[in-house]
Amino acid sequence: MTWGQPPPYAAGAPQARASRTGRTALRRWLLTGFVVVGFLLASLVLVVYYGATLGVVTTVLAVLLAVLPLGIVIPTFLWLDRFEAEPARYLVVAFLWGALVAALIAGIFNTGANIAFQSAIGNPDEAMLATAIFSAPLVEEASKGLLVLLIWWFRRREFDGITDGMVYAGIVAAGFAFTENIQYLGLAYQHGGGQALTGTFIARCLFTPFAHPMFTVMTGIGIGIAASTRSRVLKVLAPVCGYLLAAMLHALWNLGAVTGGQGMVATYLVVEVPIFLGFLVLVVWVRRREGRLIGRYLSPYADAGWLAPSEVTMLSTMSGRRAARVWAKAHGGRSALRAMESFQDASSELALLRARMHHSAADGRALETERSLLDTLSARRQAFLGA
Repeated sequence: MTWGQPPPYAAGAPQARASRTGRTALRRWLLTGFVVVGFLLASLVLVVYYGATLGVVTTVLAVLLAVLPLGIVIPTFLWLDRFEAEPARYLVVAFLWGALVAALIAGIFNTGANIAFQSAIGNPDEAMLATAIFSAPLVEEASKGLLVLLIWWFRRREFDGITDGMVYAGIVAAGFAFTENIQYLGLAYQHGGGQALTGTFIARCLFTPFAHPMFTVMTGIGIGIAASTRSRVLKVLAPVCGYLLAAMLHALWNLGAVTGGQGMVATYLVVEVPIFLGFLVLVVWVRRREGRLIGRYLSPYADAGWLAPSEVTMLSTMSGRRAARVWAKAHGGRSALRAMESFQDASSELALLRARMHHSAADGRALETERSLLDTLSARRQAFLGA
């Protein structure tokens, strides 16, 4: 691959940066402290609960087994997030929210619902069935989807649309499933020994590791649509419809699970397998769609001379980006590779910012951010070409 000279741009323009005041830094530290303390308290409650109900040995065994599905689920959503990677700290918060806060909220509300159903129905088995079908889907999908909604609402500059909604929803759901699997695996081992533990591990961790992510992704898609539209009606209806669809799919799965036997097998083969295949197709389509969006919204910058047409072509496909990184490392070493990676990341942010501006969904600092990203592109291009 060969690269020409940088296209012309307005040299010498100052890079716009928002000045950080003492109060801004103080609020950031207070928020960080609040989040850390909240996660620590939630983890303490869950550790005490699992230690008391399952015992230390059983809990450790369940944790080790529950970690394994994460090696499949999380890389899938990181793969989806390759064009414009979300900040790592937000992804960590999303996972911890699902594993700690959402799991704790769901446990409290589902326990209360089960007690209420038992008082009303009088039959523990029917109360459990009612909780699984009516309470658990609504409560669990709300507790998981709340974090995605909060990120969109308070960090709109880090939320670009459907892809980001799916990524955050999938990571939150992976954390939730991890904690839930600890409970199911531990109870299976406690009541049925190794055979029950093996069956539960196969059913939950091998056959259905994407169950929770598939449900919550519906909420993420709804919030993603709301983030990229100018319609006030859609900003309300899309998240609500996504949440209701997530709860409906969750309830359908729980119905098959609690009926057991042939009912569960039939639900898995007839409903869950097709939904999972559709989910995989959706993930691939969304990633390719993001590449096309990046190419479309970077083209005006090529027309204005900020990018070369060959750069736009490279930036709109992952294969082109990989080839560019290989070229940069071969010609300039690790420093050029880092500059190329930064160039690609800034280009993705610029394209998705332009998409939000096109749909009147960007914030008031959009023009300032756009100029800052353009200056970054120019500096990074000079770095990997000059190397």
